[in-house]
Amino acid sequence: MAGFQAVGGAQSRTKAFMITRRQATGFLAAALPTLTSRAFGATTWPDRPVHLVVTFIAGGANDIVARIMGDRLGARLGQQFVIENRAGAGGNVGVEYVVHQPPDGYTFLQLSNAAAANMSLYPNLTFNPLTDLAPVAGVYEVPFVIVVSPDFPAKTMAEFISYAKANPGLLNHGSGGVGSISHIAAELFKMKTGASMTHVPYRGSPQVLSDLLGGRLQCAWDPLPTSLPYILDGKLRAIAVTSVMRSPHLPDTPAVAETLVGYDATSITGTAAPKSVDPAIIDRLSAEIARGLGEADVQTKIGSFGATPLRLSANQFGDLLRSEAKKWAEVIAFAHIKPI
Repeated sequence: MAGFQAVGGAQSRTKAFMITRRQATGFLAAALPTLTSRAFGATTWPDRPVHLVVTFIAGGANDIVARIMGDRLGARLGQQFVIENRAGAGGNVGVEYVVHQPPDGYTFLQLSNAAAANMSLYPNLTFNPLTDLAPVAGVYEVPFVIVVSPDFPAKTMAEFISYAKANPGLLNHGSGGVGSISHIAAELFKMKTGASMTHVPYRGSPQVLSDLLGGRLQCAWDPLPTSLPYILDGKLRAIAVTSVMRSPHLPDTPAVAETLVGYDATSITGTAAPKSVDPAIIDRLSAEIARGLGEADVQTKIGSFGATPLRLSANQFGDLLRSEAKKWAEVIAFAHIKPI
């Protein structure tokens, strides 16, 4: 499947094969019907509105980026991209809905790595997002930031690790819910450091931050977009961001990985389709998403709330989801996490 390379990514290698003219003619004749069919499908699609399903409620990062990209894709492709919010069960409701939609190229999914984690969190799922969906493109990621009150005794990541290990069970950390990426990001920290902290689940980030500001929590792994205003106002202090690299929104705040090698925990979101959608349609949508993410105004809009464009090809996004599924399966088993 044709795709586009991630910015700064290594170029893939190709093999050259020696064939005769007769073999080449035979190969071309055999491939021509498929090539013609794909070309036809890509050039006539879309001829009616396209639905993009978001697995979380309206107003969050997933929803906002879906609308930014939907507007841009609609303008480029000449058809409206209708955003549908189908929330519930940690995103499983929306994923299952898209899995069972006709593979006609008119229903796509805003798919996050929460779906990869859910494969281990919910053992009785009737679908597999890695095999029942076709990846289209990786779109953006949102790091978490470890936030504490301004008077918290630890100032650096190394001091935070030492403090957490020296005071087992003393620190309460909040998250957006049991099994959420913000929860298992903290559990990954515990697994790598041996620190003991108490998890306190909430319905969402606003409640986490309210209790952190009120002193009922000592720390939180919170999405950067929601914590950033409080950090900039001096009401909270950032210990570190959870992405591999520092965030351009907090350039003076180190990444956890600078101290804890190998630590990487971000919310990653891309686009996927029912698994049997015409590859030519996937190729075309993948290319249009790449073009959109390369435009300055789209980058500005996505970056305005702390997200970072990814620009991953279909294959790269699929590889990343498989890697995320493996990583979070280990963490969920380590922490014995069960959905409520």
